[in-house]
Amino acid sequence: MAALSGSSSECCTLKKTLNKLTSKTSASPRARTHSEPLYVISLERYGRDPDFEIRFPDVISMSDSLFDATITDGDCKIRVSLDPAVNRLISRNKLHCGSVIRNVEFSRGEDNDGDGGTYHVCSLEVDRMSGGDAALRALSSVNVRSIPWMGGEPDAGPLRARRSSYLPLWNNQDFYGEMWRDTPPSEPGAEEESGDEIEDTRSTISLAVIRRRFLSGSRRFDGAVCVRILHKSRLMYYGKADQKCECPYKAELLVADGTSSACVVLWNTLCFDWYRILQPGQVLKLSHYRVKESFSSRSGQESEPHIEISLNSRNPTAQISIIPKNQISPDWALPDLPHTFICSRELPSCPHGDICDVIGVVIFIGRSERVRRQDGQRSELEEYRWLQLEDGTSDKPIMIKLFSTSQPEIQSRIYPMSLVVCTRLRVIRSTVDRATMFGYLTNTSLTQVYCTGTGSHPVMPYRGVRPIRQFLQWLKQVDESSMLERAVIGGYFNYPPLPVSLHIFMENRQGEAGLISGGEIKLACERLNYRERRRFAIQCVITAACYHHREDSEQTQYSDLPSAPLSPRVPRQRERIEPQRTSVKRKLFSSTTPRKRLAPPLQPPVIEDDAERDFSLFDGAMEFLVGECDDDSNDDEEDDEDFSTPPTSPMTSRLGLTRAALETLPRVFCYERRHIQAAAVGMQANAFHKLLPQRELQSFSPASCYTGYFTLTMRALSDGVTLDVIFLPTGPGNLHWAPLPLSHDNSWESLLSHGGFSPHAPPPSPADLITTADQLTNQRLLCVLEACALGGDKVEFVLNRAFPLR
Repeated sequence: MAALSGSSSECCTLKKTLNKLTSKTSASPRARTHSEPLYVISLERYGRDPDFEIRFPDVISMSDSLFDATITDGDCKIRVSLDPAVNRLISRNKLHCGSVIRNVEFSRGEDNDGDGGTYHVCSLEVDRMSGGDAALRALSSVNVRSIPWMGGEPDAGPLRARRSSYLPLWNNQDFYGEMWRDTPPSEPGAEEESGDEIEDTRSTISLAVIRRRFLSGSRRFDGAVCVRILHKSRLMYYGKADQKCECPYKAELLVADGTSSACVVLWNTLCFDWYRILQPGQVLKLSHYRVKESFSSRSGQESEPHIEISLNSRNPTAQISIIPKNQISPDWALPDLPHTFICSRELPSCPHGDICDVIGVVIFIGRSERVRRQDGQRSELEEYRWLQLEDGTSDKPIMIKLFSTSQPEIQSRIYPMSLVVCTRLRVIRSTVDRATMFGYLTNTSLTQVYCTGTGSHPVMPYRGVRPIRQFLQWLKQVDESSMLERAVIGGYFNYPPLPVSLHIFMENRQGEAGLISGGEIKLACERLNYRERRRFAIQCVITAACYHHREDSEQTQYSDLPSAPLSPRVPRQRERIEPQRTSVKRKLFSSTTPRKRLAPPLQPPVIEDDAERDFSLFDGAMEFLVGECDDDSNDDEEDDEDFSTPPTSPMTSRLGLTRAALETLPRVFCYERRHIQAAAVGMQANAFHKLLPQRELQSFSPASCYTGYFTLTMRALSDGVTLDVIFLPTGPGNLHWAPLPLSHDNSWESLLSHGGFSPHAPPPSPADLITTADQLTNQRLLCVLEACALGGDKVEFVLNRAFPLR
């Protein structure tokens, strides 16, 4: 490309355009590029501040986020702020790192010091016709990191708000940026001798004394306190658009000494200095702190008053010291770390709400998704992934819905065949029918994750306890090859199963929104953010069905499915729930495959270079033993895939995908390419060096649990909107999509209401099902759909349940 062929200012699009803004002869406050391509090589997000209306007087935005971008033409690069009007393109992943942009309009902006030294992008057009990999191809021969900065390298902070750090691109729970320390800050005037730390312990006081003094009305606490960290919370970002705090972070530590326990709160910049460093099990010496009533006491969660120790960077400046193990005195009577390990055999008997710890081998990790959480007046997207762990005590895996735990380095490197410890998880029970319940685990605010191969083992507080030793005994006998064959990564996954009864399903909704029309689904999907998942319930009739076999799913063409008219039955009289009569053209239910049965599952393909595989489950498990272990080197290969789809008409009344997307299908785990594979099923990257070619995910074969899927065309009874829906039925012998333990006759009606085939009978072949699909003609159904925005205009609909309406 021309922009990449030389470095002179004559052919540098950015310099030519931005020089117009600084030219004395230019009367326009804005300058625009034209057909020349520019490339987005990084995107960074931060929270807006109270000066938003001053910086953007003409903008009305409900978003609390602002974005900075680094863009290049191949000759130079520049960091710019983006107008809030562009936010929606980013939140739907239409504009992302690696995008090609044209017709970019710039203006001269002010930086945080008001010296007018920054540039602002007022508007742009995303070139989606050039393909998702256009930027990768154009910059393939360029070292993006070595491209010179126009006007010099910019400062590290956000451009258009007084915030001291950037946020992660897709959640608020993780830390992001180089300001988060991984080594303790040196104390002013501290001497090198490690023994000086403990000389002052004679002036320490206990937590019980602090509590007694506080409850008696005293506000002076002159002594230091020595405590052990029992639990550590995830990072909490409390920044709001109307708050001026530059570093709105806090984190909680539950600590104890020999007399009592308390909550310690790190505030603001102390989180930068200490959050990554402090870990459960460490012993701390704290001084220059403030004491107040704990939040649990203030909010009425605790009947007895408890104290909270606040550590701030000023007024007063808190002092924190980590006491080495060899200087911890037995006379302090510090408590041991609490742990409540359970195994998969015990999980079914655990009551709802119990808190526990687990250890196991990962046999499945799902794709990253997000759900919206309402917290008072605040709405926030939280990122999560599904994990399945095996521990040898049951034939059923431990199911974990794992949200962010403010440990991004660890969570990004959880793969199948990893050994994982998860602490402080909550048990969730779900009812399928009157006699069948399913349980899974999910986060609390204190959940921590430890994983082999991530460097987390030196601080692992649970090494050597009895449940872990028992687990290691089982691990010695594991057939690793067999386990590796069952390992699965990515793809659609839903848990726990929904009830098979419409009545129980409606009872369990517990105040959720009721039925929705096709038009309302369309509007709701337009508001979905990238990888946001949401469940809808809608009344429909099925007008067409098609089966796609495993091999057929490998094709990348998304053509329309063949169909032909059926002899319609006499339509039944509409009930009052349908506002108007709708003329529905029936279509032939067709199959794209010969007659084949779904079971048994296909065997997974042989993993390349299997003979050279260099890993052992038990060798990795040695990190969990008592004693010193050498640190594993961290791998640097990371993150995400770029998605791009052709635009659709905003007036379309057809929603969904006519074929399963690449992200929908689970993949065989490939240990040799685990870093690339994890990035391919992860979220969109925010830096150019982390980008993967768009079709990288297709280089990994579908997992053996996947044999094929149905596509169903549905028409909403309310307004005639057409929905293209994927149906992935559960089946006998499928450990990934296991059927409910409930027998049925494998008719279409039973198949849809149970979510799959009966576990006690051979499933009918897809061709047999297609030939009997006329059973669904004129059948009114309440359909439960799982919608997920895959990026751009792609919205995936997966049918979870379809209940017949009598």
